[in-house]
Amino acid sequence: MQYIAPEKISDAVEALSQAKGSVHLLAGGSDLLVRMKGGFIEPDVVVDVKRIKSMGKIKKAGGGFSVGGAVSCAEMGDNDALKKAWPGVVEAAQLIGSDQIQGRCTVVGNMCNASPAADSVPALIAADAQAVIQGPKGERRISVAKFAKGPGQTSLKAKELVEAVELPKRPAKSGDAYLRFIPRTEMDIAVVSAAVSLTLGAKGVVREARVALGAVAPTAKLVPAAAKALIGSKLDDAALEKLAAACAAACAPIDDKRGTIKFRTRVASVLGRRAALIAYERAGGKL
Repeated sequence: MQYIAPEKISDAVEALSQAKGSVHLLAGGSDLLVRMKGGFIEPDVVVDVKRIKSMGKIKKAGGGFSVGGAVSCAEMGDNDALKKAWPGVVEAAQLIGSDQIQGRCTVVGNMCNASPAADSVPALIAADAQAVIQGPKGERRISVAKFAKGPGQTSLKAKELVEAVELPKRPAKSGDAYLRFIPRTEMDIAVVSAAVSLTLGAKGVVREARVALGAVAPTAKLVPAAAKALIGSKLDDAALEKLAAACAAACAPIDDKRGTIKFRTRVASVLGRRAALIAYERAGGKL
């Protein structure tokens, strides 16, 4: 196996372009190393991006934030400005693995793993985050909502990598939240998850909203009907009931030993409602 550790994005792209055989990127390695040790994959080339300084930084970008592809989830939790602006995104990131794993794992790696149950992805979708992709043809951007194509499948083209995830500038009176259901108290995979981001207008009325669900379809998904139910309301019971119904209607989960279709559908509506209430209070709304 060939191990390459470039120090520039351009060198990483070149390494990917010239590599032969099975090529894998290493950022945190919390997925890659487990798969290698389990014998599921045998890379011919591993490109380690940890030495690329730009990918290891959280930066202000366009009034929002750019989270580099090699930034650990622990580092996100230590960034006060990021936590204040996007508490739900940071909370989702900090649910990935144990404290030890947190020092290595990244939200970009979590996103590129393309698991329907990935914790960071619904929160990033609700935040309207963008993936910044670098490749032989230069830079391109894509909404995180469109990044995954199916379980384990992404929209990355050959020889491309995700340099960073960008979170937009937050308007005043905005809040977000992420919740998941797991059988254990921690260190488990989401059976169902929900994320809500919203902005309030005059008198506490919801002006903008985005709602996303995880682990209820082949990919985490945006639920426009759920967001529509919130807009124009102060999260009264009628709006919350419409939100819950929209979340349930958007579900297309599997039926397995971790949860039935009926159970997952019901929990999605409950979590969507609870996440909306948390986001509303964080935005300054009074319930």
